[in-house]
Amino acid sequence: MVVGEFTQDTDLLIIGGGPGGYVAACAAADHGIRATVIEKADVPGGVCLREGCIPSKTLLNIAKIMDEAEEATQFGITFGKPKADIDKIREWKNSVVKKLAGGVKQLLAGRKVEYINGSARFESSTSVRVEGSDVAHVKFKHCIIATGSSAKLLPESLMPRELCWDAADALKVSEIPKRMMVIGGGYIGLELGQVYAKFGSEVTVLEALDGLLLGADPDMSRPLINKLKKQMKTIHTSAVLKGAKKSGSAVAVTYSIGGTDRTEEYDRVLVSVGRRPNTDQIGLEKTKVSVNDRGFIEVDAQRRTTDKRIFAIGDVAGEPMLAHKAMREGKVAVATIAGKAAAFDPACIPAVVYTDPEVAWCGVTEAEAKKKGLNVKVTKFPWSASGRAVAMGRTDGLTKMIFDQATQRLLGVGIVGAHAGDLISEAVLAMEMAAVAEDIAVSIHPHPATSETLAEAAEAMLGFASHV
Repeated sequence: MVVGEFTQDTDLLIIGGGPGGYVAACAAADHGIRATVIEKADVPGGVCLREGCIPSKTLLNIAKIMDEAEEATQFGITFGKPKADIDKIREWKNSVVKKLAGGVKQLLAGRKVEYINGSARFESSTSVRVEGSDVAHVKFKHCIIATGSSAKLLPESLMPRELCWDAADALKVSEIPKRMMVIGGGYIGLELGQVYAKFGSEVTVLEALDGLLLGADPDMSRPLINKLKKQMKTIHTSAVLKGAKKSGSAVAVTYSIGGTDRTEEYDRVLVSVGRRPNTDQIGLEKTKVSVNDRGFIEVDAQRRTTDKRIFAIGDVAGEPMLAHKAMREGKVAVATIAGKAAAFDPACIPAVVYTDPEVAWCGVTEAEAKKKGLNVKVTKFPWSASGRAVAMGRTDGLTKMIFDQATQRLLGVGIVGAHAGDLISEAVLAMEMAAVAEDIAVSIHPHPATSETLAEAAEAMLGFASHV
């Protein structure tokens, strides 16, 4: 593409075409606002679509099918041992990404949103310079920053970049390593670790903290951890990484457990230790936008920054760094620009770990309630008492609800089990509607269904639950 000095103007400039950015652009068009999106990647959709949520869930679904094929023997169904064809898996994953990216382009084109492929950097509070496009400058009345985040890497002295994968590298599925180490016991590391374990890798997880998936309560993560212990070679917690170096075609990793150093060789090492906001290379110093000491842009309830013309949404605007949060923030920012009354004030934001079993929660966890000194009652319904779960052979689940003791208002929900990520939406709606235990208990749930576990857990708050 020939780079020129052409300048154009727009009412709303959106920097970043990820979940927050493209949804904001669509919302702007629906409000009659002339919008322009600048995206540096070849296709829109952001990290979530290209190298995050979508490809990882595609691979997790394949791994789950392989797992179910093996477990079907308990039902009297026997298949040949599942085998991963890496080339076809990669082809399928890429086709899913391509199809959805094409869908995003159609959404933007159908609303006549201007789309510029290039990298934007602020020149002032009213304009940006674009690199890699025939449009060199864009002037705007308002701007939404939706530049997302990048994977954190370990210090070069500890783990040289050329010796490790990040999540994007792992999602390319370029190979199935025989021996694989995953550094980090959060949701990304566990999801990808489970995928590669099912594809045939001997996976070792190394976590510095004293447990895995510490954002969830222990009883929520326990069924998943029990399964991972069967699928993976080793899981180490309270482990200290000491360093890594090349050893032939392998990577020699040295780490400490209980004060004792160990050195082991792995074919691939996946580093999954969190993400950082992309705010350091976009010229914010040329604006009045304030950034905190963690790199997040400071915003108000409308997602407006300290520069009145500029808004920020998604990963750059603070945790949790989740696509569905970014989407909602984008709509709030656009409504505000359109002159509507709007605020980002969700009762809760759901979190889902798409492993098998899935782990999902919203609102306060039991640990948070205790830390805050809340007067709560915690109710639980084991899936071993769910007819549907028993029929599916998935009794490893648990549904937990946290209620205010005095008012019986729902404050938090945790679910672990098959399709927990789908079930959590009922809990989110209940919390947004300020539901109390009786609202959920008397709502008739279909039978047999795992959604009944929510009604039963609510009944337990009232002093009775038919099936436990």
